Amino acid sequence: MKSKQAKPKKNSLISALLVSTTMIVPAVSGAKTAVAQTEVAQSTYSFDISVNSIADGVAQIGAVSGWRIAYSIDLPEIEGARIINGNMSVPAAIDILLRGTGLEYRETGENSLILTDPAAQGSHSDNAVTDPVLIETADAQTDLPPAYAGGQVATGGRLGMLGNTDIMDAPVSITSYTSEKIADQQAETIADVLQNDPSVRAPNAETANLDTYQIRGFGVNLFNTGEVSFNGAYGVAPTYRVQSGMAERIEVVKGPNALLNGMSPTGAVGGAINIVPKRAGAKDLNRVSADYGRGAQAGGDLDVSRRFGANDEFGVRFNGGYSNGDTYLDRQTKETSLGALALDYEGDRFRASVDLIDQRENLNAPAREFRINSGVTMPDAPDGSTNAIQSWEWSDAVDRSGLVQAEYDALDNITVFGSFGGGRTELDRLFGTPTITNAEGDYNDAGLSYRRFQTDRWSVSGGIRGEFQAAEITHKTSFEATRYEDVLRQGISNAGVTPSANIYTTADVAPVAVNAPSVKPKTSESELTGFALADTMGFWDEQVLVTLGARHQSIAVNSYSNGAISSSYDDSVVTPMAGVVVKPTENVSVYANYIEGLSQGDIAPPSAANAGQAMSPYVAKQFETGVKLDFGTIGGSIAAFQITQQDGDTDPDTNVFSADNEQRNRGIEVNVFGEVTPNVRLLGGVMFLNSEISKAADPDDKGKRPVGTPDMQINLTGEWDTPFAKGLTLSGTVTHTSEQFVDTANTQDIPDWTTLDLGLRYKTSIDNTPITVRATIQNVTDEKYWSGVNQWRFISLGAPRTALLSITADF
Repeated sequence: MKSKQAKPKKNSLISALLVSTTMIVPAVSGAKTAVAQTEVAQSTYSFDISVNSIADGVAQIGAVSGWRIAYSIDLPEIEGARIINGNMSVPAAIDILLRGTGLEYRETGENSLILTDPAAQGSHSDNAVTDPVLIETADAQTDLPPAYAGGQVATGGRLGMLGNTDIMDAPVSITSYTSEKIADQQAETIADVLQNDPSVRAPNAETANLDTYQIRGFGVNLFNTGEVSFNGAYGVAPTYRVQSGMAERIEVVKGPNALLNGMSPTGAVGGAINIVPKRAGAKDLNRVSADYGRGAQAGGDLDVSRRFGANDEFGVRFNGGYSNGDTYLDRQTKETSLGALALDYEGDRFRASVDLIDQRENLNAPAREFRINSGVTMPDAPDGSTNAIQSWEWSDAVDRSGLVQAEYDALDNITVFGSFGGGRTELDRLFGTPTITNAEGDYNDAGLSYRRFQTDRWSVSGGIRGEFQAAEITHKTSFEATRYEDVLRQGISNAGVTPSANIYTTADVAPVAVNAPSVKPKTSESELTGFALADTMGFWDEQVLVTLGARHQSIAVNSYSNGAISSSYDDSVVTPMAGVVVKPTENVSVYANYIEGLSQGDIAPPSAANAGQAMSPYVAKQFETGVKLDFGTIGGSIAAFQITQQDGDTDPDTNVFSADNEQRNRGIEVNVFGEVTPNVRLLGGVMFLNSEISKAADPDDKGKRPVGTPDMQINLTGEWDTPFAKGLTLSGTVTHTSEQFVDTANTQDIPDWTTLDLGLRYKTSIDNTPITVRATIQNVTDEKYWSGVNQWRFISLGAPRTALLSITADF
């Protein structure tokens, strides 16, 4: 048993919007449009470059300096080599590169330029850019879609077996957050980043021992097996929580996607989350960060990469991190570590990579979500630093995993690919679940137990993709076979007593002795096998794209009790997809899709008249249509969707368990991203959600709103590069979530809430060493609120006012 005493710490919609407005409005009104070659103080870099094309020069200048250098024009050829040698600013280097070409440039923000062609645009000061902006960055991977203007999101992302796809060509909704956004947000986990999307919420507290997600109103559960893929493969990312230090991109595809990614380990249907790991870029990288905050947590990160070989074909990148100290939560201390090693090879036809991950998290007094007894009025939320878990309760998690991937261009238009990976997660913990028993906030620590979990998992995939043209129709065809397996072991020792206290006082409770389980018997094993074929056809110079495909998915699950199989499940189903994209202009893309999701059907419980009967796999169905806009420096989308998901329940009259329940979520999403002006960036949007139990075995449930599904979610982040201090950027984020029901009967709820975060970052250079200082205050108004309800009716407490500070240096 562990025990460590931590010192207690104390840390309105209208007020939040007022503060946000006072920051953003002056930013927009005071921002001046940049003209080409503005004379400003610039950091200098040591260049030693010889190139034979402007494109190569752009890439190498960006690699040396870390600047984003964009172009949306045809680049002319140059005669001979352009030599850029010596210490100079990026604009000075660009001047040399463009000399005699007639091209010019203008600044589009901090450390970013765009090349322009006055002859094509009509005038040197023309700021309109109608084509998608292509951005080269120092850390960019050659196979990734480039970052969009502003650098916060990418121009595309991975659509499972369809591979990387531009957002304007994708027949589904996808957002890919960049490593720049992750760093500027000072994100500790991927959950921090994903909550920038108005359709996503992570209801579990960051001070708990696991993350869960809600996407389009449906739960995504990381419990035991995990739902996050790593470079497209399940079973590799850490199970309970994923630290952000290993991520080059964090991608979310919204809606069911059984064809694209295969059935996820626990059958999530709201969306799919994928981590794109970091790779060594063209520029040697030596990056060191130190941070302090989230209470009294201190830590640091290391990011180092190199390329080797005659043609830089071998790459190695290591990301390490460590933090420790008291959090903002009473009694809690937290220790985390991360080691992620990425090796890659890039040849003319053969490419391969190896990823190794070691992630650990130790928590004393880990936060736990609350339960509430039926019929009890939900009490007001206490202060966000309140902790109902005692200092003698704890959680230790260790994740180790690896992934090998390779692909070979058998012909110029045919690529064979494959991967093999897996991991082991070990979680030991001693805590219970605070259950509220009355409106005054009294609770008991129900289910106090010492548990030991071990999850072993592995996955393998292989396939072939090709591109060809027939009868003036282009085809991008993919075939993929996947296999995923996991084994869960769990040992439990229950406490003999149930401690109790009150959520507003959380008085210290005497330690309860619970012996560690002596064994970890196998409790379940799963096997998921899939075969999928898809083809994207392009008509009329790919102004119309049609995607058709289907996946045959098999599900086999055994549950164990006392070493013997207690229940078994084995079934299969074919899930189709149809999508269409029409691009009437270069700036507009209209899309629609029908796609299905898949999860294991239930087995009728022992109390049912048909006990032991297995339901067929539950199928979720989505219809979606929308419009995507891309004006070069700013883009957005509007989408309307309907998702229906089967579920099982017992008929109260016949006592027969069936899959006759159905949840139906209808929604509208509006998103915006990019640069409003060269010095102002926006990211965010709103989701309106109409959800209901549309079919129910129990007539009393029909028409009710499902647990944890708010009817509106809003996110808006604004950034302003100040004109009065070069390198200084101010930011503000408003987050709003409306009322959510806690029970199926819709008699218990948590109220809506709004928070405001304010931040700044300052970029400078000391002795030619780029330095970035970042500071953030989260929940500036110190709102007290319940942040969310997950699908198991667990209620999370929102965080109090919290400060974060970090400094990063590139050597």
